[in-house]
Amino acid sequence: MNAFKAYDIRGIWGTDLTPEMVFRIGYFYNQVFPVKSVLVSRDMRLSSDDMFQSLCDGLRGAGVDVFDGGLTTTPMNYWGNGKYGFDGSIMITASHNSREYNGLKFSGPNVRPIGYADGLDRLEALVAGLEPVIIRLQGHLYQKNYTAAYLQFLEHFVQPYNMINMVVDCSNGMAGLFAQQLFGYEATYLNLQPDGNFPSHQPNPLEAENRDEIVKAVVELGCDIGVIFDGDADRVMFIDEKARFVSPDLIIALLGKYFFGQQKETGRVVQDIRTSKAVAEYLNRYGVEVDIWRVGRAFGATKLKEVDGIYGGELAGHYYFRDFYYSDSGLLAALLVLNIVREAKMNGQSFSQMIDEISVYANTGEVNFKIEEKEKAMEAVVSYFKNSESPLRLLDFDGYRLDFPDWWFNIRPSNTEPYLRFLAEAKSEKLLKTKTKIIYQILKQFEC
Repeated sequence: MNAFKAYDIRGIWGTDLTPEMVFRIGYFYNQVFPVKSVLVSRDMRLSSDDMFQSLCDGLRGAGVDVFDGGLTTTPMNYWGNGKYGFDGSIMITASHNSREYNGLKFSGPNVRPIGYADGLDRLEALVAGLEPVIIRLQGHLYQKNYTAAYLQFLEHFVQPYNMINMVVDCSNGMAGLFAQQLFGYEATYLNLQPDGNFPSHQPNPLEAENRDEIVKAVVELGCDIGVIFDGDADRVMFIDEKARFVSPDLIIALLGKYFFGQQKETGRVVQDIRTSKAVAEYLNRYGVEVDIWRVGRAFGATKLKEVDGIYGGELAGHYYFRDFYYSDSGLLAALLVLNIVREAKMNGQSFSQMIDEISVYANTGEVNFKIEEKEKAMEAVVSYFKNSESPLRLLDFDGYRLDFPDWWFNIRPSNTEPYLRFLAEAKSEKLLKTKTKIIYQILKQFEC
């Protein structure tokens, strides 16, 4: 079934996902993940209400009590699960995908991420199978409004932001529910109103064209910072005062200023395998141990809890926090970054100056290659450099990452798209070009 992915269920509504399929997902959910009650929330997508009805009919038909969390961000769904001790939670959203998509994100008790390897594979088999649906029990439907409690939690991190000239792009997504209350009414807002049509741009801030509006606003308004969210507000990204996009992995390092500089905490940080070498080097100044792990919430959040880390992050703009049930929150990450920028401005330092202190390497950014024989292509690249150079470190738990004295690269198959993803970093642009030229020539042989 096309909609079942590595981390969630997601596809085009009416094609990959239908009311009947979502009903069966709800009905068989209890067989794979035994629960008595589930918190179900949804975003503002045009199909979310229909999906909610089908999902709840299935869950209740299997005897599960459904608590309707209403319209929320995905992180608010996680927080409600942890705060109120539900057996599990389901968020109806397609995150950063375009308007025709929708999907489901699952969490178990204690906000434990559920991915394909954690039971969605078994759920897929039941949904696709021939077992009939027999309604024997009828679960109840309750309303669960916890917006005030959630805002109160986030407001604990709010500082006065009137001295920061900022623009916030909510991408017509769920961040618009809370942005003004958290960031203040003096900020400039773009695409504030949640709208499942996404009339201004797609809700994926990783794509450069979706940042055009906020970059223009930063320049025209002379802003200190630009903040842009994805559709369900589990991711956030930033533009500096020079209108430059800040690579999201560098924010992992920047957050160290808050946790280890301002708050004087001690502990570990988790980063994904694609993260710049500069991040660990910067955090090492605080005596912090950095763990490298696989890409995706199912892995990142789980690893953070395993090592009892303070926070973690990914190149894709997810930031996980121990005090947020080891889950990711775009709004919380934004508040902490704004607090750092606020203190820096009071001391005469700009956002870009802080980032330039961290970012000291030339970097390709993530490059996609459409390749069918992904394993063969990866092995060809890895074999070449294992034989021609001596790597200081080789990681093989999410594709491959090979580190050398003055450069490194990561090559990994996408879990959600038909791509091989590549990223490299070096001490100079010249060295980076030399190494990537070799790699691109190897990969070109395997491209579709």
